[in-house]
Amino acid sequence: MKIKNVSKLMTLTFLLVLLLLGGCGSKTEGTASDKEKLVNDGKLTYAMSGLLKPLNYKDNGKLVGFDVEIGAEIAKRIGLKANPVTNPWETIIQGLKGKKYDAIIGSMTATPERAKQVDFTDPYYISGAQIFVAKSNNSINSAEDLKNKKIGIMQASTYKEIADKYTKDVKNYPSDVYALQDLVPGRVDAVITDKIVGVSAIKQEGIQIKTAGDLLRKENISIAVNKDNPVLLKKINKAIKEMVDDGTYEKISNKWFGENVLK
Repeated sequence: MKIKNVSKLMTLTFLLVLLLLGGCGSKTEGTASDKEKLVNDGKLTYAMSGLLKPLNYKDNGKLVGFDVEIGAEIAKRIGLKANPVTNPWETIIQGLKGKKYDAIIGSMTATPERAKQVDFTDPYYISGAQIFVAKSNNSINSAEDLKNKKIGIMQASTYKEIADKYTKDVKNYPSDVYALQDLVPGRVDAVITDKIVGVSAIKQEGIQIKTAGDLLRKENISIAVNKDNPVLLKKINKAIKEMVDDGTYEKISNKWFGENVLK
């Protein structure tokens, strides 16, 4: 009887060990499935062109700008070290798909065409076609007020299609900044350009202009990640929401643009 009891006890112990090992195996798998995929352990490596001041550019060899700072804050909230890198814009999606970096935080517009190749987060700022007028101009407050006005645009800009809807008097400029500068002395009545370009000119150049009306064409600027990395996508979205909710986002936005560019 004693031998039989010992045999039963050993059998039960063996089965219990198997059950415990099986349980541990399931837990390990669950933990792995909750882990984001990274090209460098412990780092969030994110790409940008590095040529888009004040969004992302080099100052004394160091990458700085709004995109860089947003990426650093996201990395911190995920528990990773920020690792911003540059890549030519024309191949930046290919670089992401080739696992050169984990994300693109480089002022990329989320478009249906791009969404076929990558996944996009919630927008981290909103831009698009915006009307700008001189700060002293109170006669243009919406798109309807542009009728028969003199409108400035950058030459070869897609915004010409919008300007042509309201007037035949369209003046082309070699750069957006030149067009915006001509608002103050009244050489043009309004300028249509990208919202971020305009608000950057106000903040960085001190040009006495202001926005007029709502966006004529809205663009959601989002962070791109690979389609096989849903955990990272979820964590970045969570970080963006937390930044907005606790006021950190608005603080960073005001630093670079003097306003909240997510509104």
